[in-house]
Amino acid sequence: MPVRKVASSGRKKKTIVAPNTHGIQSDHILLETSSPEINTLAQKVRDIGGNVIGAYHEPFSGHPLLIASLPIDKVEPTPFQRDQSPTHTNKLAEMIQQTGSFLDPILAVPGTDSQFWSPNGGHRLAAAKLLDLQQITTLISPDRELAFRILALNTEKAHNLKDRCVEVIRMARELSSEHKDANEKDYTNIFETPEFLTLGLLYERDKQFSGGAFRPILKKVDKFLDLNLNESLKEREKYADQIQLIDSELKRITVELEQKGFKSPYLRVYVVARINPLQSFRSRKKIPENEIPSISDTFEKMAKNARDFDISTVKRSDLALTSAIMSSEHE
Repeated sequence: MPVRKVASSGRKKKTIVAPNTHGIQSDHILLETSSPEINTLAQKVRDIGGNVIGAYHEPFSGHPLLIASLPIDKVEPTPFQRDQSPTHTNKLAEMIQQTGSFLDPILAVPGTDSQFWSPNGGHRLAAAKLLDLQQITTLISPDRELAFRILALNTEKAHNLKDRCVEVIRMARELSSEHKDANEKDYTNIFETPEFLTLGLLYERDKQFSGGAFRPILKKVDKFLDLNLNESLKEREKYADQIQLIDSELKRITVELEQKGFKSPYLRVYVVARINPLQSFRSRKKIPENEIPSISDTFEKMAKNARDFDISTVKRSDLALTSAIMSSEHE
């Protein structure tokens, strides 16, 4: 594919696709709703009391899309997407009411039975229901699997770690129920990274869980499993059990340190660094990649380090150094 170079902005050069070299021609965009590509989907819309507005091939790959209004009680958020914010929903509903316009269609795919799923537009859908709308405008794809891939396209409002992990573990559960023999490795492009699955289980157990403290270690030892999804979820529950035990020890240690007068927003980070079996705290010497132990062995060792943690060995100078390093990394 032709590319053109863009002048350096000071750090590194970028290359982007040359203009007007990809996608489909304008005269191929429009699509008849009676077309075999979209006819079945259009009929489903009519069967549930919706109205077909139009159809087109999306301009990048040419996949067919349908624009339609759907009865609002026939659309639900995907069961695995992140939880909605009541505050954001209420504010959005208020703004729609003030402007007198509901402009942005939500994305939808065929769901179960006569329902449609919305993988992107949960707050708009909730706001529409709050406003007692009868119909909602939708951009419908016949590709149901798009619901599992849409997370990668959500870059306008970045998910925080908890949101992303919770959404990924919900996806895994949904996929495990739909595809009994599917291997976890078959969905690496959807799950993105294996630690999202493990941390998602922990966030399900405790919404206040501090996943950021464990993610650097998980990124080293957590791998996609060559197991079907039901088996892999059971295995990851064991990982979550190990981490939860370590987290309990972390809470105990930090409370004891605080009682001794150690105060720092990075106290937990300091303790994690001390009990991390993958590197020496003082020398910061890391274990070579080819010598890194399994995830279970890593957390077994980490749990032992936590149980054996000696409060009397904590130095204020070490804690101050950790705070200085973490503060500089966040600048």
